[in-house]
Order: sequence, then structure tokens, then C-alpha cells
Amino acid sequence: MIEDFYPLFLQMTEAALMAVSLLLAAKYLGPHRPNTIKQRVYESGMDAIGTAHERHSVAFYLVAMIFIIFDVEVVFLYPWAVSYKEFVEAGVGLEVLGVAGLFIVILAIGLLYDIKKGGLSFDETKRPTLTERSMPTPPLVQRSEQNVEPAVV
Repeated sequence: MIEDFYPLFLQMTEAALMAVSLLLAAKYLGPHRPNTIKQRVYESGMDAIGTAHERHSVAFYLVAMIFIIFDVEVVFLYPWAVSYKEFVEAGVGLEVLGVAGLFIVILAIGLLYDIKKGGLSFDETKRPTLTERSMPTPPLVQRSEQNVEPAVV
């Protein structure tokens, strides 16, 4: 059984040796003339502006999460679509179609909710604020705002 994998192991070993040998050859045989321009940080050929610790809008993360959700949807639906003919031949085609349809409807409802709340809007003027999203204020904040006494200096 393990003998069947010898060609795979051989190819992986050759690839690793080739990668290491090319890196070492570039390091020892290539020109090494560092200067201040070569040492500067750049991104896609452009000089870096600002620091790496800048804040990003939450909208980018929300869009990324939506992308991941629909990417996972494709991962679940593709094998189902490939084997749907076998489900029909087994006599459970409508049941499986109903389950897949329910899955798509649930994700569509989530997408419509996100669109309604402005999750895909990158225009700050159209984007709802936290108070417009009808998010409840935590109870501790409500209590502390009721009994606020001015500070004595």
C-alpha cells in the first residue's frame, strides 16, 4: 500500500530540494548591493503612506463575512448538484431539492436583511448609525446615565 505513494514522495522531495537549491543559489550567486532605496517599504510598487496600524471601516469586514457565507454556500451546493441525479434515481429527489431550496432561502433572507440594514453600502451618508439600527443599549450604560453627578474638581 505505501509503495503506491513512492512516486508522490519522490516528487515532493524533488520539489523541496529544487526550492531550497534555487533560494540558496540566488542568495550566494546573485548580486547583493543594498542601499536605502532598496531597503524602503513599498506596496505594489507604491511608497507606503502612513502606518500599518490604521483603522479600517467595519463595512469591509461585513462584506468579507458575507463573501465567506456565500462561498460556503457554493461549497455545500456544488456536491449536492453533482449528485442530484443519484438522489432522483433513489426516489428522494424532491426531498433533497426542498432541503437545498430551504438552505438557499435562509441565505437569501440573510442577504436581504443585510441589504436593508445598509451592510453593503460604503457611502457613509447612506449607512445607518448605531441608533438607527435599533440596537439596545446595555443596561449598565442606561443605569449610569440616569444617576450622573457632576465631578468636583
